[in-house]
Amino acid sequence: MRTRSSAIFAALFTATLALSACGSDTPTSTSTGGAAAPAAGGKVGVDFPRADSDFWNSYNKYVPQMAGELGIELMPPTNSQNDVARLVSNTQAMVSQGAKAIVMAPQDTGAIATTLDQLAAKNIPVVTVDTRPDKGKTYMVVRADNRAYGQKACEFLGEQLKGKGKVVEFQGSLASVNGRDRSEAFAECMKTKFPEIEVFAEPTEWEGTKAAAALQTRLTQHPDINGIYMQAGGVFLAPTLQVLKSKNLLVPPTDPKHIFIVSNDGIPQEFQAIRDGQIDATVSQPADLYAKWALFYAKAALEGKTFAPGPTDHDSTIVDVGGGRLEDQLPAPLVTKENVDDPALWGNQVK
Repeated sequence: MRTRSSAIFAALFTATLALSACGSDTPTSTSTGGAAAPAAGGKVGVDFPRADSDFWNSYNKYVPQMAGELGIELMPPTNSQNDVARLVSNTQAMVSQGAKAIVMAPQDTGAIATTLDQLAAKNIPVVTVDTRPDKGKTYMVVRADNRAYGQKACEFLGEQLKGKGKVVEFQGSLASVNGRDRSEAFAECMKTKFPEIEVFAEPTEWEGTKAAAALQTRLTQHPDINGIYMQAGGVFLAPTLQVLKSKNLLVPPTDPKHIFIVSNDGIPQEFQAIRDGQIDATVSQPADLYAKWALFYAKAALEGKTFAPGPTDHDSTIVDVGGGRLEDQLPAPLVTKENVDDPALWGNQVK
């Protein structure tokens, strides 16, 4: 539900013709509304969320590259290693060292609100990447539509299995809005469109070892499992393939024993697994665009710019997700054997 403030914000957007981004070099923007802007320029602090995921390691490499291209004064990045207490500590350190804007990717989206409000009180804008905090002030959320991830995965598996079968789902942490969005959308789609598919939802906290153990157990209990949904290929791909190989189930799609697998992330390893016939699809999270646009918005915040809901010039849409909070929802295409070699996919650009 929109609050009164978000309604006012939307009215301003409607009344301001200058908000159109067509043919421009920046997303939809305006100087009306919003909190008081900090002084232009300054250091940008970035906290990496983890270093145990191929996806996030790719994002981590893109950040300094994009900062250089955008002319941003980037502080030495920190890494909170999937620990919200460490993220809070890292944030405090960056502020004490002169950060004027901060980019972060809180994995526990419910526990960061107090820190966000403290930063807002100090007039330090925050851009979050990939995750949307449950509460607390953010300047912009840079994210893809994670409910669409679950929907696309469901529809792909449902079609491959012809509406019947058994599927294991490796859920991410349900303390994360991403884990909740993907899980809820996948469950709703399966229940509505493919009611004859039985889904075994396995909470994993984004840990590959937990996914591998769950898969071992489920395959023992149900040797007729014929589908897997991995909510994060960056942590689930390798252990999943290892388990299937140990059970002689890592076979090409033409083999009747083949287990159809759809993933999320779009890392090079997933693309190779698709080419090799080991998995069948993935939803490509834009690691490069996460870095680019997160830093773009951090710089924009320091320049006093504000933004409004609407289409951007980079194939995304800024949406008001409630209470005036803005989220730039970047495109995340489904990748299969038909388009896995598309050079435009960031997973094919990694060297």
